[in-house]
Amino acid sequence: MAINPYISTKYRPEQNLYEDLLIEAIQFYGQDVYYLPREIVEREEIFLDSIQSQFSDAYKVEVYVENGDSFDGEGDLFTKFGIELRDQATFVIARRRWRELVGDRLADNQFRPREGDVIYLPLSESLFEVKKVETESPFYQLSQLPQFRMTCELFEFSDEDFDTGIASIDQVEKESAFQYELTMDGTGESEYYTVGETVSQDFTDYQIEGEVTYWNHETRLLKIAHTGADDGNYHVWSSDQPIVGSNASLTPVSLDEGINEIQPLSQNKVFSDFANDFVDFSESNPFGDLSP
Repeated sequence: MAINPYISTKYRPEQNLYEDLLIEAIQFYGQDVYYLPREIVEREEIFLDSIQSQFSDAYKVEVYVENGDSFDGEGDLFTKFGIELRDQATFVIARRRWRELVGDRLADNQFRPREGDVIYLPLSESLFEVKKVETESPFYQLSQLPQFRMTCELFEFSDEDFDTGIASIDQVEKESAFQYELTMDGTGESEYYTVGETVSQDFTDYQIEGEVTYWNHETRLLKIAHTGADDGNYHVWSSDQPIVGSNASLTPVSLDEGINEIQPLSQNKVFSDFANDFVDFSESNPFGDLSP
């Protein structure tokens, strides 16, 4: 028997009403978050994985957090590498609101959230990376798909560049990025560096560039992250050449490489110092001396 031809689930006014009620419920019981689209700067040539990416925009949207009691996932785990946080969260956003607040503002008119993008939840001051976007849940209510359901995991920083203009979001770069700490010379009192600007140091065969994350004019302390050279090789900042910015060209007098550890509570330096005293790397035969 065919379905009743006098009953239609594709009545547009009812679909609009259902979507309006969904949006209203999310605005009543949801949370304001910031959606950060990932911008790919460089891809790996074989598998096309992202080598370097950045987040330049943050769009404020309302979502419903499905986790009622606590975050999902495995939580806090003690592993041989230390404590790992594996929290998960599920966010629901109405399609219409996504299109109005995010999708239509992107250059490529992105029609849905993408895996790899990041969501900042001010409630817990956490960054979550979108791992999966469910586009058919609930399944064709009134013959339409009114929402996106995003399964996310706690974001792990991997030297991404955050320049959203929102201090609480951009702070993750200053806290977690691998940085160089340099003390600049005392000349050029009118010269200064600006946080966020790109500085460079020129050599005969290559040029080093990096982003300023901190500058103290009184102490002459400069911190630089995202360091790289145009020849593709590994180089460090030198005290032989000036570091040039938009309003300064000063020469370092001291350099501390890699002052920031990946995690504030990491103990890799402690283990490294202990191993230097414990392991004899000058031993040429680790299996002992040969008997005559």
